[in-house]
Amino acid sequence: MSIRLDYRAVISRFHSLIALLLIVLAFGLFADGFLSVDNFWTVMRQISVNTCLSVGMTLVILTGGIDLSVGSILALSGAIMAGLLKSGTELEALNLYIGYGVPAAVAVGILVGASLGLFNGVMITRFKVPPFVATLAMLTMARGLTKLYTGGEAITGLGDAFVAIGSQRLLGVPNQVWIAAGIVIAATVLLKKTRFGRYVYAVGGNEEAAKLSGLSVKKVKIMVYTAADCGQRTGGLIVTSRLNSATPIAGEGFELDSIAAVVIGGTSLSGGRGSVLGTVLGALIIGVLNSGLVIMGVDPFWQTVIKGFVILLAVIIDRINPRE
Repeated sequence: MSIRLDYRAVISRFHSLIALLLIVLAFGLFADGFLSVDNFWTVMRQISVNTCLSVGMTLVILTGGIDLSVGSILALSGAIMAGLLKSGTELEALNLYIGYGVPAAVAVGILVGASLGLFNGVMITRFKVPPFVATLAMLTMARGLTKLYTGGEAITGLGDAFVAIGSQRLLGVPNQVWIAAGIVIAATVLLKKTRFGRYVYAVGGNEEAAKLSGLSVKKVKIMVYTAADCGQRTGGLIVTSRLNSATPIAGEGFELDSIAAVVIGGTSLSGGRGSVLGTVLGALIIGVLNSGLVIMGVDPFWQTVIKGFVILLAVIIDRINPRE
């Protein structure tokens, strides 16, 4: 009995993992110190925020949508957390001042991010605004609100308890890595083990068929955009606590890295096919590339060119070797 191995199918299914291993091998050979334990944790810390954002982006892209507002919502959510911690809320008409501890400030920041995700979903489903346009508008609005809230200046000095979230370790592992891992596990369970996850794939795979089967496509999309912003809010928490400050320019360009991680990880831009674990591999590839190129002293402008080429190559491979 002979067993034929379909190499094309293997490459198609595991191209992200194969690419990651080859990149690690190349940098391990040519970049001194790349394979050190310190550099490993540096890479894991660096990709934690992008992983959170990219997991949320995966949910959106699986439905055939896109979200360009991730960086701006991250900045606004982080700024609100920082502002409430630093200055609280003052109601002059009632002669009342409300102070916030870390849990309350984080909860309010998360609630604000959720409301913006809900707003995106409503604009896309109820008012038929294309996802690209709706989230591009939110990108601009959220960035403007962040600048208004902060007055265009950084909010600093947020306290040791808040800073500990993004700077300390638990069992030797940085807190932000634990947080990102929690987001990954929750999203994986959501997509693979729940009815809602099956609905997400159904909507992205064939929206019309999903409608004919009685599925409320609008409700699913609204829930997806609201849930996906969990990654942005968590990313805002990590960035703000790690830097001990919230700035009006935080998160600029983050949407590009998150989309890149999703695409490199094998999720189809047309929806219906992809996985959270694939996205994690995509985020790892971007993080490893960044680290290796920096260690080798490659010009930052060339780093951008190389990352763009890797994204293009990932899409080409996906198109040449389509998976069922």
